[in-house]
Amino acid sequence: MKHTIHALTLITLLGATSAAMADTLLIERVQEQSASVLPARGQTMSQVEARFGAPQERLEPRGGQKRQWPTIHRWVYPAFTVYFEKQRVIDVVARQASPDEIGPKPPIR
Repeated sequence: MKHTIHALTLITLLGATSAAMADTLLIERVQEQSASVLPARGQTMSQVEARFGAPQERLEPRGGQKRQWPTIHRWVYPAFTVYFEKQRVIDVVARQASPDEIGPKPPIR
């Protein structure tokens, strides 16, 4: 009976390990990359464009209906999307490298 329990435990552990190794999390890939690969929070639109070139796409601004809701501008690059508030970077979101990678959905257009 003890051997059966140990064998089942070993099989369960091996199965969990291979399942965990099969998936790549987007956050893990981004953490491995150098910070210089992405725009930094606080950079201006002109600094981002000078360093990374013109974006593939400039999405329509969102927000701004009320004074307390700032207008957010979004620029899409091949590897990431940059979010700006008042000409400054507030966030950068890396895109998925492959369909198998677990990460955020593409930006809403």
